[in-house]
Amino acid sequence: MDPTSDPIIAGDIDALRANFTQEQAFNRRRIIITGGGGFIGSWLADFLVAQGGFVTCLDDMSTGMEQNIRHLVKEPRFKFAKRDVTNELPADLKCDLIFHLASHPSPEEYQKRPVATIVASSQGTLNMLEAARKNDATFLFASTSEVYGDPQVIPTPESYWGNVNPVGPRSCYDEGKRFGEALCMAYHREYGVDVRIVRIFNTYGPRLRADGFYARALSRFITQALSDTDLTVYGNGDQTRSFAYITDTVHALLLAGVREGMKAQIVNIGNPNETSIQSLAEKIIRITGSKSKITYQNRPAEDPQRRCPDISRARALLSWSPRVSLAEGLSKTIKWFDANTSR
Repeated sequence: MDPTSDPIIAGDIDALRANFTQEQAFNRRRIIITGGGGFIGSWLADFLVAQGGFVTCLDDMSTGMEQNIRHLVKEPRFKFAKRDVTNELPADLKCDLIFHLASHPSPEEYQKRPVATIVASSQGTLNMLEAARKNDATFLFASTSEVYGDPQVIPTPESYWGNVNPVGPRSCYDEGKRFGEALCMAYHREYGVDVRIVRIFNTYGPRLRADGFYARALSRFITQALSDTDLTVYGNGDQTRSFAYITDTVHALLLAGVREGMKAQIVNIGNPNETSIQSLAEKIIRITGSKSKITYQNRPAEDPQRRCPDISRARALLSWSPRVSLAEGLSKTIKWFDANTSR
C-alpha cells in the first residue's frame, strides 16, 4: 500500500519498511498515537497503517496539520479523533500500544502558550498513562533532549540529570517533559505499566512546519533560501545541534515500542554528529544555490549552547544508529519544501 501520494515521503516509508525487520510486530495491534497529526506522529501513522496496525490518532490540531494525515482518513485501519488529551478520555478506549507524542515543541510557540504546554506534558501524560494501565498496554513517552537543559556534559548520556532553570522561559516545556518522565516511572513502579522513554534530539525532514511560531532554524533556513531571502541566525551561529532525519528517528521509536528488554528504559534518540547553526545555514545556501546571505539577530534567552547525544544505549538496546547523512537528509528535505511551499 502506498501510504501517501507524495513521492518523497512514499519512498522514505518504503525504505523504512524494508529496513524494519520485525515485519509482523504491529500487525492487527491496536495503536494510539497522540499528536498523530504532527510531524513525527504522522510519519508513525503512515508506517503503522502500512504494517497492518489499527491506528487511532488523537490530536486537537493545535500544532498538527490536517494535510499530514488527510490521505489516511480513507484507510479502514485508521481513525482520527480531534481530541485534546488533557481532557477526559472515552472510557471504552482500547489499545495495545500508545505512542504519546502530544506536546507543544516549538520554543517560540510554547513560550507564548506556557500553560497549555506544561498541561499537555502533565495532565495529558497522566490521562494516557491511565489508558495504558486500564488496557495493560505498552506506553512509549516521547521526551526530549530539552530535559538536559544547557548540558555541561557533551556528548550527553541518559545518566546526566540536566542543567535546567525550573522557572525560566523554557521551563514550561523542559520541566513539563521532566515531570512526564517522572510520572511514567511512577506508573511503572506503582502499577507495573510497561513504560519506555525516548529522549528525542533535533529531528527534521518533510512535514516539519516552517510557518509562524512553529518554524525551526532548519525549516526557516530552507524557506528563506528557496525565496532568496537572507537567512536569520540568532546569536553568532556557533551554538550546535545534532540533526537526525525523520526516518531515523521514526525507526528508533518503532524499535523502542516493540523491542524486548525496553521496559522502564530511557534512551537518547538522535544524531551523535554536532553541527553548528552557522554551518547549517551555509550548507542550505550551498545546496539550494540560493542568493541569500546570512544575517544575525539577538539570541533568545537561555538558548542551549550545545546539543549532542550519547547514543551508546540506543546502539546496545535497539541495535540502532542513524543511517541518513545530513547531506542526504537536507537534499530530500529541500526538495520536499521546494515542491510544497508556495512562493
